[in-house]
Amino acid sequence: MYRAITVVCHVLALTLLGLSQAAPATDAKAPDAKPPAAKMPAAKAVVSDQEMIASAMRAAPGKVAQNATVVAMDEKGNMRTLRKGSNGFTCMPDDPQTPGPDPMCMDKNAMDFVHAMMAHKPPPAGKLGFMYMLAGGTDASNTDPFATKPTASNHWIKTGPHVMITGADASFYDQYPKSADPDTSMPYIMWAGTPYQHVMVPVK
Repeated sequence: MYRAITVVCHVLALTLLGLSQAAPATDAKAPDAKPPAAKMPAAKAVVSDQEMIASAMRAAPGKVAQNATVVAMDEKGNMRTLRKGSNGFTCMPDDPQTPGPDPMCMDKNAMDFVHAMMAHKPPPAGKLGFMYMLAGGTDASNTDPFATKPTASNHWIKTGPHVMITGADASFYDQYPKSADPDTSMPYIMWAGTPYQHVMVPVK
């Protein structure tokens, strides 16, 4: 609600500013002359809590999703609880700023892994985690955890529906391919050699 109000106020302010800076006043012979209409910027669609919850629940199997906690992240990276759950899993809705569907649902250890990554800190040791992304995942670099767009050297890949295992020992990850350009139809390691390496396991 607060964000919707600020968007409306911003649009209104820009409209009034545009009207006040319209074409210069005409002479007395043209009293009916009107300034050109101000162009109003398009307001971003506001996604409701129920829509975000529905999006988040698409990340995991129904029985997991229906009893999971659902949280959403604001523009400053702060988490807000949309619905409290009871099974230890936390689901997050699709990020509308990314090009593909990427809701996710994870257990507590995987959530700790995600928090550490967001803070650019090493994940906690000895915490094996599990994460669902059954709706698919946004395309990403397979070598740089913090890349935001493809480059000639960051090995951008496409991923479909998958699950992930985080926080395992290095010997566990050594069992799987670590190619920078993996076959994403098979299990492989993403971000190999970094603190955030994990197994990607396609499910379709």
